[in-house]
Amino acid sequence: MSLLAVPNLSEGRDFAVLDRLQDSLGTEVALLDLHTDLDHNRAVFTVAGSPEELERSMPALAGAASREIDMPDWSGLHPAIGALDVCPIVWTAERDREPARRCARTVAAGIGEIGIPVFLYGELAGSPERNERAWFRSGGLDRLWERMVAGELTPDFGPDRPHPRAGAVLVTARPPLAAFNLELDCDDLDLAREIAAGIREGGGPSALPGVRAIGLMLSTGRAQVSANVHDPLTVPLARVVEAVRGPAEEAGTRVVAAELVGLVPERALEGYPEDMPIRDFDPALRVIERRLRQG
Repeated sequence: MSLLAVPNLSEGRDFAVLDRLQDSLGTEVALLDLHTDLDHNRAVFTVAGSPEELERSMPALAGAASREIDMPDWSGLHPAIGALDVCPIVWTAERDREPARRCARTVAAGIGEIGIPVFLYGELAGSPERNERAWFRSGGLDRLWERMVAGELTPDFGPDRPHPRAGAVLVTARPPLAAFNLELDCDDLDLAREIAAGIREGGGPSALPGVRAIGLMLSTGRAQVSANVHDPLTVPLARVVEAVRGPAEEAGTRVVAAELVGLVPERALEGYPEDMPIRDFDPALRVIERRLRQG
């Protein structure tokens, strides 16, 4: 059985550091993709391996990240509370759901054993408020310290304080999602935030189920709508493009660029508009099913 891990690390600028982090994975697992972003200061690895291999490699990666990344000095557009900020274990077939859940818990316990607190989110969350990553990230790492010191927030694994360098890690098990960014032809951050609020789940009549979205300002001077599509089979990327294009055009601007972070299920691309190419997208390398068939 092969599962995926999609660790998100709070480093997207120092490629020597990223090389060392990649080396820490060892030779048992396969690195299928590495996406980096200078503005977000974030790297997303997509790793394939057996549950046992991931249970060894992900704590090793967390340990390496704790040595390489100093979160008190970290800066970047993407919200983060840890050097290894998020570490989901991903199943691609329903029969692997329970093995992925067990693997995620073992990974979380392994990271906790090396002195980094771990919080379970998503379908492994211990209570409804812990379901969303934003609940843990609210206020950043400083606020996380305050909540943990006050006893308001206790980890599922590991110490009751953030690691002094590495912060904390969020772990779950889930099916594949699509991390999808759209850039506007303007520098209107308020507009990007307004569009993001409108398309995210619960945001109003134009909201898309299972979508989480934020508005950001890139160093290029363009505003970006950054979205996670939790069920890209039900909400393909074409619907996200349409949902962002509408209010952007009403505001007198356009969507001018699209970006995919990591890999995506093939069905997520059904009906995708030809006039909105995804930057540097090669289906042979970026579609999960095709990449796995390559071994």
